[in-house]
Amino acid sequence: MTATPPAPIRVAVTGAAGQICYSLLFRIAAGEMFGKDQPVILQLLEIPVEKAMQALGGVAMELDDCAFPLLHGIEMSSDPAVGFKDANWALLVGSKPRGPGMERADLLKDNGKIFVGQGKAIDENAADNCRVAVVGNPANTNCMIGASQCKRITADRWTAMVRLDQNRATTQLAQKAGVATTDVSDVYIFGNHSPTMFPAFHLAAINGRPAPEVIGDDAWLQNEFCPTVGKRGAAIIAARGLSSAASAGNALIDHVRDLSTPGAVHSVAVKSNGAYGFHPDVWAGLPVKTTAPGQYEVVQGLPIDDFGAGMIKTTNDELTSERDTVAPMLGG
Repeated sequence: MTATPPAPIRVAVTGAAGQICYSLLFRIAAGEMFGKDQPVILQLLEIPVEKAMQALGGVAMELDDCAFPLLHGIEMSSDPAVGFKDANWALLVGSKPRGPGMERADLLKDNGKIFVGQGKAIDENAADNCRVAVVGNPANTNCMIGASQCKRITADRWTAMVRLDQNRATTQLAQKAGVATTDVSDVYIFGNHSPTMFPAFHLAAINGRPAPEVIGDDAWLQNEFCPTVGKRGAAIIAARGLSSAASAGNALIDHVRDLSTPGAVHSVAVKSNGAYGFHPDVWAGLPVKTTAPGQYEVVQGLPIDDFGAGMIKTTNDELTSERDTVAPMLGG
């Protein structure tokens, strides 16, 4: 007897004509995010500008031309109320980029207005089981702003992506040790998705042994590894003239897939509730364990040494400052 295929899930994606989504959408439609037996309907949002919507139409045509068996529909809109309607997942990829001479506080406020509107639209229109993943920077604080607008879609359903930092850190450790990335485990990111975040190398393992023991170079770990991971995005912009796109899309696949896989332990920015000394109301990168599809718990009690405590304080101070900057936008 043939099993009945699952009903399609609705996946809303913002910034859908942008670079990240050009590498992301085809992989979602191919089943890499939700599984090879899960049909999807893509609800693609863009800004209400003719050029952007025209480009989005071209992306949709390419998706059609791939004839993905799991892609059961494409809907396009510039209206968040339409784009988030009945969405089971909302992937908030789009955000305003930082322009020449723009201060970080200006970027926070400009993007804050966008995420206020998206948060309200999600709360009013998405499915009851909707979960949200924020990619658009400054991701942690954008996530906090969006979540603050919601009553129905609770704060634990709002996550921001630090998986790109985890992936970057994993590769840096593997290359330094001369091993495959699959030999590196327990790489956790604490704090903000910014140069202040802490890739907790002292918790990482290489072939089951502590990474610092295998590498044997504390100066490299503290003075080269941490800054390299934290500033990798800027290095990519300097090299290719554009920000990370394919690697960001890949990290979002990992982020959502592992949040859908019970038992997975990975790095996610979530409402800290005071874990590891973070301000309780900021969204901080933390190690989490997925307990059921879309549900997780923070892994508590991991040892933090003096160097790590200092790094966590720095990134917490930045997150707290960002919260203070956008305080007038926070709902509730």
